Amino acid sequence: MSHPQSLNPASAAPIVVCPTCGGPSLFAPSNTWRPFCSQRCKHIDLGAWAAEEFRVPSTPPYDAVHGDPRHRDDDQ
Repeated sequence: MSHPQSLNPASAAPIVVCPTCGGPSLFAPSNTWRPFCSQRCKHIDLGAWAAEEFRVPSTPPYDAVHGDPRHRDDDQ
């Protein structure tokens, strides 16, 4: 397996892996979609964020007044 930089030896800008498709992407100001390889890949990623496909797992904080929101009592 070759190093990604070896795909573009004449350029000072590195070639990185596109986060969406895994293809090569020039990481330089001339690539308006960086770090993506194309506008399509950038839009796919934006759509994933908009659909909340990327989330940080967390638990709801404990509320001293209302208790643990994961264990609601309907009697109150």
